[in-house]
Amino acid sequence: MLDEVKGILTVEPEGQLQEQDFKKLSQAVDPVIEERGGLKGLIIATKTFPGWKDFSGMIAHLNFVRQHQHAIDKVALVTDSKLANVAETLGKQFIKATIKHFRFSELEMAKTWVSLAK
Repeated sequence: MLDEVKGILTVEPEGQLQEQDFKKLSQAVDPVIEERGGLKGLIIATKTFPGWKDFSGMIAHLNFVRQHQHAIDKVALVTDSKLANVAETLGKQFIKATIKHFRFSELEMAKTWVSLAK
């Protein structure tokens, strides 16, 4: 779900991630990024990390991050998955956006954090 007014994208993956998922995501956010110069935030909310359907899904995910990292100010990882701690730590080394992990039950707190000025 893309809130164009606030410039915040919320993604709630259902099932294993596929290449097509990231194509659709790019089609939704690229025009907004072009118009606004970027997004204020990205919220990824999933109880557990669903993994990738196949290798092309993983590559599409990495390419999406690489192509969009400079256009997103904050990323909220809202999940109970233990991988979120690793993603937060690694992301801080390689991604421009400020990344923060929230428990799945803290979705509203994550929305507030993303909405605040950087």
